[in-house]
Amino acid sequence: MCGVSAEIRFDGARPDVAAVERMTDRLAARGPDGRGIWSQGAVALGHRRLKIIDLSESGAQPMTDADAGLTGVFNGCVYNYQELRRELRGLGHRFFSSSDTEVVLKAYRQWGAECVDHFAGMFVFAIVEHASGRVVLGRDRLGIKPLYLAPGPGRLRFASSLPALLAGGGVDASLDPVALHQYLSWHATVAAPRTVLNGVRKLPPATVRVIEPDGSHTDRRYWQPSYTRRPEHAGMGAGEWRDAVLERLRTAVRRRMVADVPVGVLLSGGLDSSLIVALLAEEGQRDLATFSVGFESEGGEQGDEFAYSDLVAERFGTDHHQLLVPSDRVSTALDGAVAAMSEPMVSHDVVAFHLLSELVSKEVSVVQSGQGADEVFAGYHWYPDLADAARADEPERYAEVYFDRSHAELAGVLRPEMLPDRDVSAAFVREHMAEPGAQSALDAALRLDTHVMLVDDPVKRVDNMTMDWGLEARVPFLDHELVELAAACPPELKLAQGGKGVLKDAGRAVLPREVVDRPKGYFPVPAIRHMAGPVLDRVREALSAPEARARGVFRDEYVAELLAAPDDHRTRRGANALWQVALLEIWLQTHGIG
Repeated sequence: MCGVSAEIRFDGARPDVAAVERMTDRLAARGPDGRGIWSQGAVALGHRRLKIIDLSESGAQPMTDADAGLTGVFNGCVYNYQELRRELRGLGHRFFSSSDTEVVLKAYRQWGAECVDHFAGMFVFAIVEHASGRVVLGRDRLGIKPLYLAPGPGRLRFASSLPALLAGGGVDASLDPVALHQYLSWHATVAAPRTVLNGVRKLPPATVRVIEPDGSHTDRRYWQPSYTRRPEHAGMGAGEWRDAVLERLRTAVRRRMVADVPVGVLLSGGLDSSLIVALLAEEGQRDLATFSVGFESEGGEQGDEFAYSDLVAERFGTDHHQLLVPSDRVSTALDGAVAAMSEPMVSHDVVAFHLLSELVSKEVSVVQSGQGADEVFAGYHWYPDLADAARADEPERYAEVYFDRSHAELAGVLRPEMLPDRDVSAAFVREHMAEPGAQSALDAALRLDTHVMLVDDPVKRVDNMTMDWGLEARVPFLDHELVELAAACPPELKLAQGGKGVLKDAGRAVLPREVVDRPKGYFPVPAIRHMAGPVLDRVREALSAPEARARGVFRDEYVAELLAAPDDHRTRRGANALWQVALLEIWLQTHGIG
């Protein structure tokens, strides 16, 4: 829901409102229903609105609470805003709208920066205190909504997307070697606060940042599950855990029904999205709109899973929509998907999500999606290997089973000046896993994947691709109370049945067994995985462009080796190595970074 932008001055100058307007206009796809600019003193705020809650102009932003002396912009949804509104009314607050944005402002007036502790939802907000000049930024617990920051001489700019910051101008667009190392090691994950550009950073998830008028700031990380067994769950058996997970998921799905417009579902036919459909049906949803995408087969690889999504749609009587994408459409859709990326994303399903979002946005403005279940409930095939590791050996084992390349292998990929002198990606993993909490090796891996990898790969992908079409995606598996419960669940229950055992048990209570017990699937895009036809032509074009040669990121001999056999070079994770290298260049060129 929406896009935000701003400039804060620390040098006594007035903010560059024209730059804020350019950033705001670049966010138009995220908020096609309205535009607003506000400037006072050292701060200028911009907003693009997607109308989901309170469709009237009373919900327009930037929103000012004159009595409180506050102005704010907000992106996302606070699902419990109606309960908070009633609570705040009881505390004496009066409301002029029915929007959740106003609830955020009133909550800040009541509780200050601790207001985030009261929110259940996905959000980024910026609140300006008129009297003090202080600016407060907040991001949701799982980082579902993004916020990019670009410091400059005497100022700070921020926006909901990195391309919006580029539109504002004055960004240091040189490559960050540490982030590049993570990108090529960690399957395109670049952990907050870094991005691949030296001049752009990200506000970390579950963080409140208080920015003073002189430019100094303090951060508070306000949430982090312990990933340990908790006393209140002592003695619970597998059946009790199944029931607890199912009930918490019901609550998560119910919360995400709140809207003043219809809510649909992205239905892959897998366990996760099918569970959402089943629970919405339990809640009494009729004629629920569901959407699936598939691709033509390439290289003997099947490109759709319609058999399963059709089964779920028929079982629950949904209004089902299918999109079958021919291979030649993938290459033409690729550039649109890359333009929507705030950061380079190599997973094949990024094009699928972009195309599917285009279809869905013609029917509904809000969907629920199944992202996050594999990280939260240990659904990936590498987790059993990690569970067997000794706690001290866990970081090295994680790198062995998850990283695309080792530091030594990167020496043959990157030119020397782009390669850090130490294995910075492995060091990040070691430091994260050494933090307090995380009772077992698997707990440490799930904590890392849920709070870092998930945020800066699958969740970011879904936000960028859906919001590029003015479509809001809600992810019930990242309800913070469900994540807390899953973090406390014994690892053996999550690893059972080939992964996600406790979730599969919950699924059998409401779904056909064929859906629960099917092989694990994904959004396959064979034309990219196998570098077929026009996609390969686009890759060759990007890597031979003058900008790529001038940039000199990759060794010439390595690029030549990849281009000589485009489908033969795979990373440890099985990714197409040529695609990873080319996607970075395509992204840089698409966003005018020369």
